[in-house]
Amino acid sequence: MTLGPSSTSEEIIAHLKGMRDEANIEGMGRFGIDTGTALGISNTVLRSIARQIKRDHVRALALWASDIREARLLAAFTGEPKKITADIARVWASDFNSWEIVDGVSDLFCDAGLQDQLLTEFAEDEREFVRRAAFAMMAWSAVHMKKEPDATFVNWLPLIETYATDPRNFVKKAVNWALRQIGKRNATCHAPALALAERLAASGDKTSRWIGKDAVKELSGEKAMAKIGR
Repeated sequence: MTLGPSSTSEEIIAHLKGMRDEANIEGMGRFGIDTGTALGISNTVLRSIARQIKRDHVRALALWASDIREARLLAAFTGEPKKITADIARVWASDFNSWEIVDGVSDLFCDAGLQDQLLTEFAEDEREFVRRAAFAMMAWSAVHMKKEPDATFVNWLPLIETYATDPRNFVKKAVNWALRQIGKRNATCHAPALALAERLAASGDKTSRWIGKDAVKELSGEKAMAKIGR
């Protein structure tokens, strides 16, 4: 079957099912990916398929509704940012069951410009993967939102400090990721991000201390300092 822009969600899903790879499914599980509905298709292959089928909002919604890992990643890769609303994002977030899905969809949410509406809401949500989404969005935005004022990113640092005590693996790693990406954005963001990292590194809380020490190490390193021109 040759896929293209006119391919339906049903055709795409049938194509994906024909590519099922049991060995890859087993390997994905070792990386903390939820494989309950996985077909074992790599992201590299899925990205290639996404380029073939192009963006289609209605089809992306149908792919997401399938509950299949690969179809949901294709929904993230081929959704139309201008048509993704906060309400759609909330519905999708309620289905999050894997860090991989979160990170793929967070890019789409950011492209849709939903940061102002969702960052604080998602950070305050007690569900592990929804909270992760807030900090994945921060990390992605710090790298890709080139024209956004630096104040936007500095103003996100208090959220990082607030939730740096969450010990859950997929939250703490995302909090750390967001802090490092904000700090590496430029010299203006670097100073307050490093100051926060140092404060967390000296914390009495184990999780905050890990996040802070790891961020201090990277933000004080030669590579980061060269990137921001110091």
